[in-house]
Amino acid sequence: MSVDVAARPGLELKGAVEGRAAEVLTPEAQAFLVELHTRFNPRRLELLAARATRQKRFDAGEQPDFLAETKAVRDGDWKVATIPADLLDRRVEITGPVDRKMIINALNSGAKVFMADFEDASSPTWQNMVEGQVNLKDRWAGKIGFTDATTGKAYALKDKVATLMVRPRGWHLPEAHALVNGEEMSGGLFDFGLYFFHNAKAQIAAGATPAFYLPKMESHLEARLWNDVFVYAQDALGVPQGTIKVTVLIETLPAAFEMDEILYELRDHMAGLNCGRWDYIFSYIKRLGRQPQALTPDRAVMGMGSAFLAAYSLKLIQTCHRRGAFAMGGMAAQIPVKGDDAANQAAFAKVRADKEREANNGHDGTWVAHPDLVPVAMEVFDRVMPTPNQLGKLREDVKVSREDLLKVHEGARTEHGLRENIRVGVQYIEAWLRGKGAVPLYNLMEDAATAEISRAQIWQWIKQAAALDDGRVVDEALFRTLLDEEMAALKATLPGGAFETGRFAEAIAIFTEMSLSEGFEEFLTLPAYRAL
Repeated sequence: MSVDVAARPGLELKGAVEGRAAEVLTPEAQAFLVELHTRFNPRRLELLAARATRQKRFDAGEQPDFLAETKAVRDGDWKVATIPADLLDRRVEITGPVDRKMIINALNSGAKVFMADFEDASSPTWQNMVEGQVNLKDRWAGKIGFTDATTGKAYALKDKVATLMVRPRGWHLPEAHALVNGEEMSGGLFDFGLYFFHNAKAQIAAGATPAFYLPKMESHLEARLWNDVFVYAQDALGVPQGTIKVTVLIETLPAAFEMDEILYELRDHMAGLNCGRWDYIFSYIKRLGRQPQALTPDRAVMGMGSAFLAAYSLKLIQTCHRRGAFAMGGMAAQIPVKGDDAANQAAFAKVRADKEREANNGHDGTWVAHPDLVPVAMEVFDRVMPTPNQLGKLREDVKVSREDLLKVHEGARTEHGLRENIRVGVQYIEAWLRGKGAVPLYNLMEDAATAEISRAQIWQWIKQAAALDDGRVVDEALFRTLLDEEMAALKATLPGGAFETGRFAEAIAIFTEMSLSEGFEEFLTLPAYRAL
């Protein structure tokens, strides 16, 4: 590593460095992390403060808009750099946490890409984060076998596996177990830094691209920071500039108004944008939650075919293809329904219809959460998209205005929807506190975005004294009554005393506080992280 770290402080690790953790937390890797933190964390904190400042304007009634100062970028005739061969066909991508068995199964799933997720599909315990790095290092060292201690079943990689991409944590998340001068590291810099330090050259030697998914950004300035991180990291490790390729999740409302600018800032490293639909719903509620015209209906009626979700997905396709970047579709969260063939067929039909919409609209690929859904999505994209991608589908017919991007879905607010938010939100947080980031609930694979939508919607409905379809107003009393009823039902139905032995008391307290707070906590994973 060609950096002078003699004058830099060391990395203070609060988490145990035991067993194989020492293989990734080497002195050289730690020095690289310190350098990333020292160079880039001040700007990260400034950008997070800018989010808070902007939120005050949203709370006062301002609405997002395209930036006047970057009009030249939007109007300019430029394209992103050439995309490497192993990322040209991404028609089906599977995502999941970074535990060893999941990595093997996902790489073997038949999907074109596996996104190994240090973010919303992983609970960021120290053990999960460090073991995930060990597992990915093993993947490139050719030794990621796994034997299930319970069943004795052995897992190994097939000859042909999915292309690997890695999602580090977003700019907002800290890594509390890694301190520089007493200051917590950025979780994103920690995740990216360790992975890139240990694996970039092995990947390149194997003919693969060091590729990343970047979550939760809200502005092109946040994209510029990531770009500067990549430029530095490539120079420091002797990797040619532009080797890193990234796909940015457009999963915040402000970012939807800066898609051109985000592509531009990362143009030398850009592979595409992705419709992070669930977090996008959460961001819409979070940013406009106090504005009456943005009052949302039940989550279940907010589909991708209408209102702000349809507008932003079409705008993303048009913007990406104009710039030579891929436009990736969103997550199909359905999972197989065992023991109920009718319900299973209905779930698969929903996935098929969703993927038909995406492929016909011009997306270059899509996401699934379960290996059994890979063939379903693959059949649709193989049929609709016989070429490796749809970059030639420019969608010049699309006209998306500011008003379109802000248009709320029509539909009812129901007691059922309120109960579902409570039931799913609490159960997800409880599992997250136990170290599980991807949780099957009611035939869907849920991640942190689920709980965020749930508590954000309850908060919004209470703040705006929203009326349900039966005329009742959503207030604290109604929320607490339904919460008590739903938790009593869970206690009665969960097997083997799981309610009493789990972390439900903490989860209920966190969910209640987030739903009833006067202000809106940016991410529930921030206070919940302190409870881990």
